[in-house]
Amino acid sequence: MLKYILWRCFSGLMVIIGVIIVVFFIFHVLPGNPVDSLMGRDKSEENRQRIMKEYRFDQPLPLQLILYLNDLSPISLHLHSEKNRLKFDYLELLQIGDKILVAKFPYLGHSIVRGRRVSEILLEDMEGTIWLAVTAMLFASVVGISMGLVSALNQGTRLDTAILGISVFGISTPSFISAIVAQLLFAYYWADWTGLELQGSLVVKTEYGREYHFKNLILPALTLGIRPMSIIVQLTRNSMIEVMSQDYIRTARAKGVPRYRIIFKHALKNALNPVITAVTGWLASLMAGAFFVEFIFKYRGIGYDTMQAVTDKDFPIVMGATVMVASVFVVINIFVDILYAYLDPRIKLK
Repeated sequence: MLKYILWRCFSGLMVIIGVIIVVFFIFHVLPGNPVDSLMGRDKSEENRQRIMKEYRFDQPLPLQLILYLNDLSPISLHLHSEKNRLKFDYLELLQIGDKILVAKFPYLGHSIVRGRRVSEILLEDMEGTIWLAVTAMLFASVVGISMGLVSALNQGTRLDTAILGISVFGISTPSFISAIVAQLLFAYYWADWTGLELQGSLVVKTEYGREYHFKNLILPALTLGIRPMSIIVQLTRNSMIEVMSQDYIRTARAKGVPRYRIIFKHALKNALNPVITAVTGWLASLMAGAFFVEFIFKYRGIGYDTMQAVTDKDFPIVMGATVMVASVFVVINIFVDILYAYLDPRIKLK
């Protein structure tokens, strides 16, 4: 088992490095001068030279990649200087000539527009994205499992057909379309009844601290949860139908076990294995899929930061957000693989 976990961690690390390299070359190789994009409104030669030096554009491209990976690595080698100590905020491990081996938080660079560390910006707004993804997943799980169970127990009826139709519609509708429709209906036409606003964030900074406006979480979470809910409906339905046809269920019926005990104690418990795997896997996908939903609702999170950074041409934030989301996605998928092996005894960890 330990060997399997170590292998999955190594594979995940290779995926993250691959994403980093792809993002790096997209940023540096696409047509157009990245320095012009990073300069913003200040087009002075002094600003150009500062950016060239800060982002190492005066260095050969392979060396830029090596230095970028070195900045991202938790264990890295840097010149021993007060400037680097303040820049990376590292813990000294070993002196090697004029350089020093250090331990540090991965350095994602500084925002051009905001003038702050990219890691600080993303970690500050990650709370909103986590709240959104978890709430959407809870909604999708509770409603999806309930509807799937009802559909399976009423197989072939009009109710079953209606639930399947709803799930197909939910799967085929993009999240940004659902977001716009939800805005119009619940926050515009029916705003007097719902009390919901067209746009707003969960966490709002005030002069007295941070305030939480949970009503601003409702529409983004419902919108983001529609697609996974629709998939969970079909997974639960198909899994329940398969389990209900097993021999041990027929034996329980023959022994006179009450129907509700057969459904909830025996059938549903075994039918939820693929559903649980889908739920944990979708949690990572929702963090990535929240980008457009957050932007439409102006809901502060990693997705909103990234979309705003694209608009402002603040590419260090775009690169940092991509690396961070990819890392979260890989970590959650490793956890899902291990969890699934525990839930399904037919799978052996090797």
